[in-house]
Amino acid sequence: MKKFFCLFMITLLVVPVFAQESEGDQPEKTPMKPALILIDVQNQFMPMMAEKDVKDAPQYINWYMMLFRHFKLPVIRVYHSDPDYGPEPGSEGFAFDTVFKIEESDPMVIKTYGNAFTKTNLDSLLQARGINTLFLCGLSATGCVLATYIGANDHDYEVFMLKNALLSHDADLTKAVQEFTSTISWDAIKLLLENTQ
Repeated sequence: MKKFFCLFMITLLVVPVFAQESEGDQPEKTPMKPALILIDVQNQFMPMMAEKDVKDAPQYINWYMMLFRHFKLPVIRVYHSDPDYGPEPGSEGFAFDTVFKIEESDPMVIKTYGNAFTKTNLDSLLQARGINTLFLCGLSATGCVLATYIGANDHDYEVFMLKNALLSHDADLTKAVQEFTSTISWDAIKLLLENTQ
């Protein structure tokens, strides 16, 4: 009985020490530094999008941009321009649809590939600001936004789609993209940003 009691007491003393050591060995978590990326909501492309998406997504996108600005977090505009098919920078087709409440101070990236990281300054722009987490919205959910989502993963960013803030030529496909990617809702992102400040 004495032996059992001694072993029991040693266990009580030793286990917490090991537990504390293992807790101390855990790598420190890097704080989230987010940015919103708004992709290709340009005059040339908006008429090609599904009516339901065009009706719903712009309001959500504006709300998300307002939320990021409230917390003084970057909103980055990404524009597409194909050397053969345009739209030409500076043209009416190149500009974002006026329904989107962008600001001239929002950093701007011009891409020629679907993935906004391919042959652009997006990665260096994000690195310079210490950004490690991306929230994507815009068009097309099945094209450039999805390609950029994959590109963000390839560049080791945490990346999420913003729910109800995507557009494509087919509203069912937009919904499908939201279901198979990491997508975050308005309430969740609001709570998340409130608790990272």
